[in-house]
Amino acid sequence: MEHSRIAVAGASGLIGSALVRSLTADGHEVVRLVRRAPRGPDEIRWDPARRHVDAAGLIGCDVVVNLAGAGVGDRRWTPEYKRLIRDSRVLGTATLAEAVAALPEPPRVFLNGSAIGFYGETGDRVVDESAPPGDGFLPRLCVEWERAAAPVEEAGVRTVFLRTGLVVARGGGAWGRLFPLFRAGLGGRLGDGRQYWSYIALYDEVAAIRHLIDGEVLSGPFNLTAPQPLTNREITEAMARVLHRPARLAVPVPVLRAVLGEMAGDVLGSQRVVPKRLLASGFRFAFPGIEESVRAA
Repeated sequence: MEHSRIAVAGASGLIGSALVRSLTADGHEVVRLVRRAPRGPDEIRWDPARRHVDAAGLIGCDVVVNLAGAGVGDRRWTPEYKRLIRDSRVLGTATLAEAVAALPEPPRVFLNGSAIGFYGETGDRVVDESAPPGDGFLPRLCVEWERAAAPVEEAGVRTVFLRTGLVVARGGGAWGRLFPLFRAGLGGRLGDGRQYWSYIALYDEVAAIRHLIDGEVLSGPFNLTAPQPLTNREITEAMARVLHRPARLAVPVPVLRAVLGEMAGDVLGSQRVVPKRLLASGFRFAFPGIEESVRAA
């Protein structure tokens, strides 16, 4: 990719901050969308809740990447927090999509966050991007989230949906909570451990996003997950091997439900998701296996 001007919403998050570091290291000009007063020319003010963005700052951007959204696992799912999870994604996407579509010269590509939560519970069934949405809060959220980007697609901008799995990283997300537990010798499987987890190393997540930015004919949904999903039990055993800690404990289902509430259903749910379109596009994973991913983190 030639040196480009790239706007990133959600630049302070786990994936966004890693993406910004990667892009700036290669000499790209990155402008970040912020909810406070801009502190320099590399920041654009926006307020998704009020459907406002300083569109003038988007002029001249070749690429727009929207990764904004409240953390799904940051708090218990109260009705108020579920509304924040939903609005931060759907309203944020709609605000940005409408602003981008109205630009006199829109960017060449718009990449929008999404998640494998789109598919809901899949059990042992392998699913790729052709699968329909599942049932429940997260599938409904993902459908709304992706639909909110319609103005960009209708404006003829190449649009990509990043259906991301569980990101293996030390600094945040699900693994940000798992690492301290395993280091303390408190790691263990969740429930019976037979549920499939579809994961991806943070390095590969960023590399995949950059691959999709560069792919001039790539559009639509892409699963950002490692090629071989594993069960929670298999991942627990791999974590124990890499970190040289025991993992004999198991968190009973009633305890998970008591602690997590409604979110426990998604933690215990099984998602066997594969990156069919990403692999077909020629992408190669640097850390395809769970042990390599954990070591990289």
